[in-house]
Amino acid sequence: MNKRNKVKQLNRSADHRKAMIQNMVISLLRHERIESSVAKLKVARSYAERIITRAKKNLEANLANLDEQKKNAAILHNTRYLYSHLGDQEIVNKLLKDLANRYAERVGGYTRIIRLVNRPSDNTAMGILELVDRKTQDELKAEAKAKREEKKPAKKEEKPKKAKKEKVAASK
Repeated sequence: MNKRNKVKQLNRSADHRKAMIQNMVISLLRHERIESSVAKLKVARSYAERIITRAKKNLEANLANLDEQKKNAAILHNTRYLYSHLGDQEIVNKLLKDLANRYAERVGGYTRIIRLVNRPSDNTAMGILELVDRKTQDELKAEAKAKREEKKPAKKEEKPKKAKKEKVAASK
């Protein structure tokens, strides 16, 4: 019997299951779309929905009725919760700045599962888990490229190298 046991086991130990679901949610939030078996996606979906709802609690509209000290404490608590459950600073920042604002008006249902054809090797039901209002692949690539450009240090001037080449050419 499976009474009072709400956790889907997925034929894994508790540590392995927790790590797998955490990695799936991080990939979902980074790429806004993942593909896996439907059983795993259902578990990851519930975890991702709770994480996005926690990120929404940091929005100004949800903290309006608190005084300044309680507001700062609530923001700090929610941020630390997200860091402890995701462990990736880039993803937490994306959650708090982009996704929370994107889903501010939505009460729930941030993700959807699209079923695919069963996997031929073992006939497992496959599917895609994606965010409802997701960005296109081109927009995500442009954001990643802009972040890389920001992180690059400024290049030194290359004019002295050209001047040396000109001097060598002039002496011949």
